[in-house]
Formats: sequence, C-alpha cells, structure tokens
Amino acid sequence: MMEFVVLTENDYEEAMKLSMYAFQYKVSADDIPKRKQMLKSHDILAVKDGEKLVAKLHIIPFSIYINDNKFQMGGIAGVSTYPEYRRHGYVKQLITEALQHMNQKQQYISFLHPFDVQFYRRFGWELFADNKKVTIEKKDLDMLPSNQGEILRDIPKDERAQIERVYETYAASHSGMLVRTQKWWKDHVYSEDHLAAYVNDNGDYEGYLVYSVKNNEMEIIEIITCTHQAAIGLWNFICQHDSMIDKVVVTTSTHDLFPYYLKQPKQKTDVHPYFMARIVNVEGFLKSYSFESTGEKVFIHVNDEYCSWNIGSY
Repeated sequence: MMEFVVLTENDYEEAMKLSMYAFQYKVSADDIPKRKQMLKSHDILAVKDGEKLVAKLHIIPFSIYINDNKFQMGGIAGVSTYPEYRRHGYVKQLITEALQHMNQKQQYISFLHPFDVQFYRRFGWELFADNKKVTIEKKDLDMLPSNQGEILRDIPKDERAQIERVYETYAASHSGMLVRTQKWWKDHVYSEDHLAAYVNDNGDYEGYLVYSVKNNEMEIIEIITCTHQAAIGLWNFICQHDSMIDKVVVTTSTHDLFPYYLKQPKQKTDVHPYFMARIVNVEGFLKSYSFESTGEKVFIHVNDEYCSWNIGSY
C-alpha cells in the first residue's frame, strides 16, 4: 500500500541509497555520518510501498535576497524514484505536497536546479538565472594598468568576516543571491582550494575570488567584486599565474561585465540556464516585495493549478 510520509532519521540511509542509485554516485562509509547530519536540516517528503522507500523529494530551507529584502526560500533537490515505480505520478504528487509544505512554512519562493526545464515548467517553475562560463587562453592573460591596492592570498580565519561582508554587500544588490550561513561558508567556500582577496589602499576588502589550479588550468569558482578596481586587481592576480597554466575558466553571472573590460574581451563564452524559480505564495510575496511607487494601479490575475491559494486578482 502506497503512503506519503515525511522521512525521519531512521530513513536517512534508505534515502541516501535511492539518491546514489538515481544520480549514479557513491558515498563512502566514512562520509555517511556527515551526510546524515546534513539531512537533518532537510524536510524529506517520500512515498513508501509498505516499508520500502519508492520516491522522495528534499526541501532545503534557505534565505535569499530580492530587492534588498530577505525571503525564506525552499530549495527543491534530490527528486528521485526507483525505475520500477516510475510513471505512476508519484513525483507529481510529491511536488504538490512540497508546495503545500513550503506554503505552510512561509517559504514564499522556491528554487531548483532542473534536470529537465520542460518538466518543472508544468508545475510553475521558470528559468530565473543563467551561468556564464568564460574560457581564456594563456596568450590573452594580459594585465590591466593599476597601481592601487594589494592581493591577500589564503585569508586567515580571523579575517574571513571581511570576505563575508564583501559578499553581503554584493548579494543585497542582486536578486536571487543566497543569504549565507556560517555552515554554508565553511562547507562551500572555505573548503575550496584557494581564496584570494583584493584590499584597497585604506585596508578595506573590496573583492575576492575562490579558485583552484590543477592540470595546468586555473578555475575561478566564484568571483565577487564591489568596485571596478577590485575587478582589475583580481584579474591581474589571475594573470600572474601565466607560468603555471595554459588557460583560465571563469564561472560568473551573466550580469558580470567580465570579460568586457579586458584588453581582449573576445573570449569563448558559454551561457547555460542555471536555476529555476517559483512563487509559492503570491499574496505573501507581494506584501513583502519592495515596489517602487509610480502612482498607478497594477492588477495581477493569477491562475495556479498546483497552488489553489494563489488563485485570484491582486
């Protein structure tokens, strides 16, 4: 008999087994305790056939910036079903349950990274953000004129708050950026290979980059700058690796002016859809959104097949 449930700690290993099967990866025995600890922050909705786990969906609680405001966001992840149980509508039912669950938790926005854009469009998610990947060959590592500031590499722990302030300043002015917790910084930034920051002549941090150097390639995993001088300073730092690498691969936002300001901006650039977003509760979102008043009235008529509470005119 099929049953919809919210998984508990007793189910975590079965949930991990389903993820490993569906997404074709392996978690070592040493990493299992860490994974279980991580899952404690997730709400995992599932379908069970008796005691057997059939399908599941994770809701991960986040906060994001939109127009200088912070919104609670439900991140959808780990959506998976065993092959023998597919095409029975279980994922559709899980997504419907997830929308109700997020609404009750006042997570008025939901993000996900789609395996198939068309699939999630059916349920109200739409493309929200793209990634831009720029590949620069060694011959174009040409430094820009600058005699300001300095680069600090491998930032000591007691200086990390400066890095976090740079991110917060940048993120608050770009809708959709994550409000990062200390755990996020530890697991997803400080755990990466290298960190370097640009500091101006007054000693203020204005930008940083997270990067790795492997197999004669420099990968820029994240680059955040609050001033143009910081962008130039970090670019020149990248160029200083020319004796170690054959190329640089920079992943950044499509809104970033890079590589426009380089001496040779004509570089291989690939843009790929990244995240999809959905408003879970229209009224709650509109009440929290910072509108610019124009003195005019705007009416929004909403029909929502999967969130009946959104149906109406606003």
